[in-house]
Amino acid sequence: MAVDAARSDEGFTSAGAARLMSTACLVAGLDDRGAELIRLGENALFRLASVPVVVRVARGEEYLPKARTEVGVSRWLAGAGFPAARVVDGLEQPLLIRGHPVTFWHLIVEGDRKATYGELGSILRDLHSMTLPTALELPSFDPFDKQELRISRAAIPEDERIFLRKRWRELRDQFAELSFETLKGPVHGDAHVQNLMVNDRNEAVLIDFEAFCFDHPEWDLMVTATEHHSLGWQTDEQYADFVRAYGRDLRDWHGYDTLRRLQEFGMTTWLMQNVQEDRETAEEYRRRIAALRDDDAPRNWRPR
Repeated sequence: MAVDAARSDEGFTSAGAARLMSTACLVAGLDDRGAELIRLGENALFRLASVPVVVRVARGEEYLPKARTEVGVSRWLAGAGFPAARVVDGLEQPLLIRGHPVTFWHLIVEGDRKATYGELGSILRDLHSMTLPTALELPSFDPFDKQELRISRAAIPEDERIFLRKRWRELRDQFAELSFETLKGPVHGDAHVQNLMVNDRNEAVLIDFEAFCFDHPEWDLMVTATEHHSLGWQTDEQYADFVRAYGRDLRDWHGYDTLRRLQEFGMTTWLMQNVQEDRETAEEYRRRIAALRDDDAPRNWRPR
């Protein structure tokens, strides 16, 4: 269902996303009063106060295929009994509200701890061993599919836009030379530990299926490998738990450096979308863009 499908010109800010969320709730018959913004990133996520539901608002109509993928993957994983986020049944999904796809998800009631890297390794190992149903069509992993949109729309200086496009072309050339030895299968596409939640029954639950695809498992392993080897975001013990649970350290693969550069580029352009939200985000973006200009410089990045 589409409501005023013309793209909004107000930009994708937390305030604008909240207005889109309210309209979507009206269409879906849900009460949005007291809704709380959980996160603003590739999407805006709102937790409703009236019912245990999370509303996910995407940045624009070009994200509609990804929203459809999310819904299809969630229903497949639910049917397979896999521990993953669930879309709300009985609603037409995704809605298209003024050019923005909107989906509705059951709230995961969090327990009193965070997911471990060992749990992330285990759940990725299990996911990669699954067989996709023939009815579920998934794209290949494309590390470049959102980059032009991000670069063209971001509120950044023009010289940085020129640099990012040049770096993007260089990375595309490096990507074209990659050779994989693993079989393709279901891949999460954004497999960091923050996309694993522990519910109030102490179960680790996989979330966020926007980048879900059918491709090589290395794309999921590159996230934690880069965060540890390049950024130092995990202790040696945490990363060892991840490797032990999954059974592989991606740094031992010849293509690791290319995947690391792709991951760092994506992390920078993802953050770049929100440089106008607050000073901390703008400062972290400046830290990351400076590091991209020097591949040998220390990555003193901060999680956002």
